[in-house]
Amino acid sequence: MARYKQQRDFLKSNFNEFKNIKTDRMMKIEQPPIVKPYDKSSKIIDLPEVSEKVVKNNDIYKCIKERRSTRFYSDESISLEELSYLLWATQGITTTNKAGITLRTVPCSGATHSFETYLFITNVEGVKTGVYRYLPVEHKLLFMFELDGIDKKIDEITLDQPFVPNFAKKAAVLFVWSTIPYRSEWKFDITAHKKILIDIGHVCQNLYLASESIESGTCAIGIYDQEMIDSLLGLDGDEEFVLYLAAVGKKRD
Repeated sequence: MARYKQQRDFLKSNFNEFKNIKTDRMMKIEQPPIVKPYDKSSKIIDLPEVSEKVVKNNDIYKCIKERRSTRFYSDESISLEELSYLLWATQGITTTNKAGITLRTVPCSGATHSFETYLFITNVEGVKTGVYRYLPVEHKLLFMFELDGIDKKIDEITLDQPFVPNFAKKAAVLFVWSTIPYRSEWKFDITAHKKILIDIGHVCQNLYLASESIESGTCAIGIYDQEMIDSLLGLDGDEEFVLYLAAVGKKRD
């Protein structure tokens, strides 16, 4: 059991050690940007205003009870209104205070929000197939690039799934969340990393429940090729790297 010890210790609270650390925030080092910058000449897609009209099942009890990891999808596309809702439900900004701190639809340790949302879109109405990034401040999509053979590339990235092989490429959209750890490290130093993992769980659970409310299905993916997807998205694998994925699509009867 000794081989488990290091990882088990990581799961424990180390607040007593943290109390003796002077964080970058305490040392008045400038806070990192809350979102990644982007070229203003990039192709930007306006997302529809988020509306409860897309919700088909607003019974939260039923959504929680019926939530399952969905690996079988129909050919039906997701509407842009539905995608807008899912993005808002997972990283939407509800309040920005005078200090520039954003409060979002998901809880996050110290409101540090270390995540960026990338999308591999294959079947969303009115949206060209390709790779995109969500801009939460503007609530818009940034088009990054087309990807030849996107379904095959998703297959390669998601490796051999244990229950239903090759299911991710059949989804309408693949959510990909990266983390920029320093956003949390700046405030929480060595305790940041456990918090980051807890926080990404909040994000994905919101996606599950929001998908259920629009009669769609989600399946979280923790098995993926780290180097391949980081390289594909232009991430350095250290200051920013992919942390979690989730496939979303309309459920198959």
